[in-house]
Amino acid sequence: MCGIVGVVGNTNATDILIQGLEKLEYRGYDSAGIFVLGGAENHLVKAVGRIAELSAKTAGVEGTTGIGHTRWATHGKPTEDNAHPHRSETERFVLVHNGVIENYLEIKEEYLAGHHFKGQTDTEIAVHLIGKFAEEDGLSVLEAFKKALHIIRGSYAFALVDSQDPEVIYVAKNKSPLLIGLGDGYNMVCSDAMAMIRETNQYMEIHDQELVIVKADSVEVQDYDGNRRERASYTAELDLSDIGKGTYPYYMLKEIDEQPTVMRKLINTYSDENQQMVVDPEIVKAVQEADRIYIIAAGTSYNAGYASKTMLEELTDTPVELGIASEWGYAMPLLSKKPMFILLSQSGETADSRQVLVKANEMGIPSLTVTNVSGSTLSREATYTMLLHAGPEIAVASTKAYTGQVATLAFLAKAVGEANGNEKAKKFDLVRELSIVAQSIESTLSEKELIEEKVRGLLETTRNAFYIGRGQDYYVVMEASLKLKEISYIQCEGFAAGELKHGTISLIEDGTPVIALISDNPTVASHTRGNISEVVARGANALTIVEEGIEKEGDDIIINKVHPYLSSISMVIPTQLIAYYASLHRGLDVDKPRNLAKAVTVE
Repeated sequence: MCGIVGVVGNTNATDILIQGLEKLEYRGYDSAGIFVLGGAENHLVKAVGRIAELSAKTAGVEGTTGIGHTRWATHGKPTEDNAHPHRSETERFVLVHNGVIENYLEIKEEYLAGHHFKGQTDTEIAVHLIGKFAEEDGLSVLEAFKKALHIIRGSYAFALVDSQDPEVIYVAKNKSPLLIGLGDGYNMVCSDAMAMIRETNQYMEIHDQELVIVKADSVEVQDYDGNRRERASYTAELDLSDIGKGTYPYYMLKEIDEQPTVMRKLINTYSDENQQMVVDPEIVKAVQEADRIYIIAAGTSYNAGYASKTMLEELTDTPVELGIASEWGYAMPLLSKKPMFILLSQSGETADSRQVLVKANEMGIPSLTVTNVSGSTLSREATYTMLLHAGPEIAVASTKAYTGQVATLAFLAKAVGEANGNEKAKKFDLVRELSIVAQSIESTLSEKELIEEKVRGLLETTRNAFYIGRGQDYYVVMEASLKLKEISYIQCEGFAAGELKHGTISLIEDGTPVIALISDNPTVASHTRGNISEVVARGANALTIVEEGIEKEGDDIIINKVHPYLSSISMVIPTQLIAYYASLHRGLDVDKPRNLAKAVTVE
């Protein structure tokens, strides 16, 4: 979602801000802006649309300090007036903000009578409040900021500058991610290490309800009462080459192609040369002691949880329940006596999941975050972490994180199962089977031209589509339908195939695309084929994705056979390509679908 960048003490401030914002484009946004000072004059530049449009307006903008922002609208439409940065009543103070201020209307009514506002954002209220305390009440900038922070409620990451003082950026956070980047003779602020990886790989975390005074040669961390906090830096394990597209036209296609490599990285990470599991014994023990596993997630990660449910239950002998993070954060159901929470999140910053984690920590419930981002909020605050080792995922539509989550949970399930003496776990040769999955993915990727041609005739102009499947395939079609709708804008639903006759079949018309997944045992496969016949009889255009061994003449896409526990990985690959080509053929931006954000950092 919204992205923040900032730099203090570098004569190339404008360039650093723009390239930082470009690196954050993957998060999703509708407008952007920068404020630069420390030169001959101060500059505020905003634009609706892409960073390229903002960059084109920055000729002659020079200075040593600045802040920038990409906005994903939560309050007010995408306009230049609503774009960040925002200024105080006298325009002395300038602020960028990620998150949502819950009490902004109360603040406006109680403190800011007579103030004039240019837009409709909660951020503008915040910077006016700071300005009032400094200019009308006579407080120092630091004290004005602290006073405002004691009043503001909600999620936020702030970067504040005083247009009269180019030597400092004031930052603070609560619930929304924010980092300090440490440079050579200058320092930076960013909501994602990726934004400033060209400048540095040294970063400092900021915890909730901390305020940081960032200067070119120093970084001071305080709590809101002014007590200093010591904080060591860490090295971000990122490389510029990891976040480039290379020769690919879109990040999504690159990331789809990277999935065999992800499988092999996970094998190397979570098993040794003797093919024994290498999973933290403390994590294994925590899962062993649980009487129920609760997987908490959102979107694609939620689907990955379902795709892993059967495997986890059968190998760990422990019931597994799924929870939608945005629901559980405010309405947690009755839990078992010894619950264990597993939080799935590509970014590790998902606000809805963090809301659940905060409650779990308050209740003393052990938790495991499975994420792609080391040092992320969910990783830091959970009891344990397992990393996906998938490398940066830039495209909004998640691909390699989904398959990485299923594979990582497979290592956890086998490790726990072996510790429990589960016979299925002992016999499950995960290293070998996951190697077969990697080969299966490569085989599917070699059929891109076939898949593209199938999609062109099926989905190029349709408004609606359906995915159907049974058993494990039903969990895959949930993800397949999400992938298609989020980047091609085709209204698509994933259904348990047997449920069609209970109402949904009424939506089938002449030409309705129905994509069926068949990977289960022959009996289940025959039932799904019966459902295909039912929709074809009512005019549907059907496409089948079938695992070898149960294929029939006329099937469209054949997938190499893999272990049933891992079929969710191999079967999802063609559906990722289907979504990719559908979006491409419809002339859409594959990597940046409208209205969506990569890391959903607001509740």
